[in-house]
Amino acid sequence: PSRLFSQWWFKMSIMGSVLAAASPSPAPAAAGGGQGLPGLVSVPPGFTMPSVSSVPSTPESGQQTDSSLPNPGTYEECHRKCKEVFPLQMEGVRLLVNKGLSNHFQVSHTVTLSTLGDSGYRFGSTYVGSKQTGPAESFPVMVGDMDNTGSLNAQIIHQLTSAVRAKVAIQTQQQKFVNWQCDLEYRGQDFTSAVTLGNPDVLVGSGIVVAHYLQSITPSLVLGGELVYHRRPGEEGTVTSLLGRYTGDNFVATLTLGGAGAHATYYHKANDQLQVGVEFEASTRMQDTTTSFGYQLDLPKANLLFKGTVDSNWVVGATLEKKLLPLPLTLALGAFLNHRKNKFQCGFGVTIG
Repeated sequence: PSRLFSQWWFKMSIMGSVLAAASPSPAPAAAGGGQGLPGLVSVPPGFTMPSVSSVPSTPESGQQTDSSLPNPGTYEECHRKCKEVFPLQMEGVRLLVNKGLSNHFQVSHTVTLSTLGDSGYRFGSTYVGSKQTGPAESFPVMVGDMDNTGSLNAQIIHQLTSAVRAKVAIQTQQQKFVNWQCDLEYRGQDFTSAVTLGNPDVLVGSGIVVAHYLQSITPSLVLGGELVYHRRPGEEGTVTSLLGRYTGDNFVATLTLGGAGAHATYYHKANDQLQVGVEFEASTRMQDTTTSFGYQLDLPKANLLFKGTVDSNWVVGATLEKKLLPLPLTLALGAFLNHRKNKFQCGFGVTIG
């Protein structure tokens, strides 16, 4: 998924191979909630799949080609630039302790106290292998976490060849398998194709198959599409969508149109300190539209990061992160107010390491 491990110092030490791992709990994130990244696809009602962390790709130094078009990246990353500007909801109190045991292995301990979601303890671990495929990548990558009820969320990412990458994610809930998915991705010089298989069950005859394709038309324009086929007893269907993304010098505009609705985002970098984003979502199933505006203000000299948002449903929220250098300590504060439902929630988080 939000886009689940925001340990910046450890990422640098292991060459930035891992983004945050997705949390299996559907409850609202507690204070300083993990970066729950969105899953590979938006599946139809009744189907859920865990998110797979995305590892940024860099061109191979030895790859020679006459094409001047860049690789478009992956399908799930197209709207991410705008989504990263918006703050993550915080509620309750959260304590996160990170410990790097070596250059390849790290563990984390998380204690969460919440009045809306589940309170408890979660243990996480991250392993990055020694197979270096680029200046900022090493494989295999294994990320997992388990809570005090025995629920497990695990992900494995491996670079099989210079162009083929495989991902496997499993999710259990109290020792019972809930979700699992496999993803195979091929990155060419100017295109990316991927196939995802989610929750297959041969005996029952259910599962989800997702196909993605992105093609660079010009250095700035990317076009692609998504095909989702889902099947379960008494239900079968196919959902298709088309995507277009245009990247300028300091902005990114993305539009997705399909049978499920429309999703448009616009990201603009005003300067090194200020970034803004606008998101529009229209759902044909829910018969609802939402427009959101978000901004991010970065003050590196003060070690402050401020994010704010307001949407058409009159939900206003903001988060503030403060790094207490030279101590490996980060404080986070957040508050969100829903004017229509007259609900207010706030959160406080501490990250050590």
